[in-house]
Amino acid sequence: MNILDKIIAQKHKEVSEKSSLVPVKLLEKSIFFDGDVVSMKKYVTDSEKSGIISEFKRKSPSKGLINGAAAVEAVSIGYMQAGASALSILTDTEFFGGTNADLKEARKFNFCPILRKDFVVDEYQILEAKSIGADCILLIAAALEPKKLNELAAFAKSLGLEVLMEVHDEEELERSLCDDLDLVGINNRNLKTFEVSLQTSLDLVDKIPSDFVKISESGISDPATLITLKKAGFDGFLIGENFMKSSRPEQAAYNFIKEYKKLLAKESKVNA
Repeated sequence: MNILDKIIAQKHKEVSEKSSLVPVKLLEKSIFFDGDVVSMKKYVTDSEKSGIISEFKRKSPSKGLINGAAAVEAVSIGYMQAGASALSILTDTEFFGGTNADLKEARKFNFCPILRKDFVVDEYQILEAKSIGADCILLIAAALEPKKLNELAAFAKSLGLEVLMEVHDEEELERSLCDDLDLVGINNRNLKTFEVSLQTSLDLVDKIPSDFVKISESGISDPATLITLKKAGFDGFLIGENFMKSSRPEQAAYNFIKEYKKLLAKESKVNA
């Protein structure tokens, strides 16, 4: 059993436990449930912004504890002040040390798109995402049969949420593309081996139809890499660990984005 299989098995268990404890009727009573969704698509492609989706995560199965001391309020506000386009908040507890409360906290302090980063296997989790203030959900092609992924994407859209689908290779991309997606992310980290290669993004970018916003995820640690990815055709970039491993993730994001903007300005002068 690889780590993804373990996580998915755990999610099915969690869904059956949670749905018996917190019925859908209760989720629908949340103050966030009828709130307007802030468009991830719009913010990521806004030329005034950086295109960076800054992630809050405490730990991961591949790296163990990354940052156990960071506070969601300070980091999420700091990320947005640094110039991020959006937030990604890990809500998986068992493997990533996140909670739904983390996303609610980020929602309380930020008017920006928030991606609920979790492993969605059931409609219940999408209702839950809406009830905690998320604007966008993640669907992982490696974890879902195409038919199931399609159904979950359509359900999310019916609630007004946007959908980011994540793939790791061409086969996943081809079998999982459907009309109800908004963004397509290429994860440079192989979820089965945890090896990271930016070449994955570069190889797949042209295979994503232009109707979708294109995101490169994982393994981005150098602002110059963003220039390469942008030239290749990516609209946005999901960066978490590179910021979170710093004692002040928001400062790390500020320095990174400042450097990226400098490189972008230099690039546009050259092309002028």
